Amino acid sequence: MRDGYEMVDDLRDTMDEPSTEDTGVDDEIELAMVTMRFDASDAAGLHAVLSKYVVLTRMVEGCRNVDLCASVTQPGRMLIVQKWDDAAAQRSHFDSALMVEMAEACDGLLASAPDIDLWDGLSAHDLN
Repeated sequence: MRDGYEMVDDLRDTMDEPSTEDTGVDDEIELAMVTMRFDASDAAGLHAVLSKYVVLTRMVEGCRNVDLCASVTQPGRMLIVQKWDDAAAQRSHFDSALMVEMAEACDGLLASAPDIDLWDGLSAHDLN
């Protein structure tokens, strides 16, 4: 199993180049969205690690929201959905000690590498 630093490096590689493709959507609200899908080999252990991570991430400057979900159809699959003020806030978080700590704590708890994706919020609505 890869160590936490390798996992964070892989995550950074996938996040460094946001798409410049024009989506045709008014860019009034700049929003960076991230999903992280985890398949657990130890669901209880992973749930504990990700729960702590979500609570602490909600306190990070630039974080608009972060949720932890559990799949109804795939036992042991968990999904984190994050919304950030902008791509810079999201990248800063991925470089943070909190992200590294979560990645290291996942060692031995995952059945496979997590699936990480960066999303454009096409229908994002700011409730503030």
